[in-house]
Amino acid sequence: MAMEFNLDPVGVVRSTRVEAEDDQWDSESSSIEMLPPFGDRALQGLTDFSHCIVVYVFDKASWDESRIARHPRGNKDWPEVGIFAQRAKDRPNRLGVTVCRILDVDGSTIRLSGLDAIDGTPVVDIKPWMVEFGPRGEVVQPAWSSELMKDYW
Repeated sequence: MAMEFNLDPVGVVRSTRVEAEDDQWDSESSSIEMLPPFGDRALQGLTDFSHCIVVYVFDKASWDESRIARHPRGNKDWPEVGIFAQRAKDRPNRLGVTVCRILDVDGSTIRLSGLDAIDGTPVVDIKPWMVEFGPRGEVVQPAWSSELMKDYW
């Protein structure tokens, strides 16, 4: 099935990180500057939530079918897994999704912690995090993924 669609950014990431590196994201300062017409009115009520989901585009990443399955981060100690069993930035549609802590909303700017996107990244959606949308039941993941994430934040 061939389908094409366009996404228009609602904001842009401002971050102290300018290169796509894998670890130590909590050492960065991040904010989202909203783009017109999504100013302060579009952010009304967001500070009533502690966290939000940020959907963004890995605009500097690329995709080719050789990445359908690979060892995460090229580490041969970890199993080869499909692209949908990892969170790599080189994805078929180059979309990133992260749950971030809301620090402050000032006019049309949201200050966040825990945003793993580099400076200039286009943001295509922001949603409040609600407990009811979190996982239901036990959460299970393989040991290699916990090892991969140990220095991520």
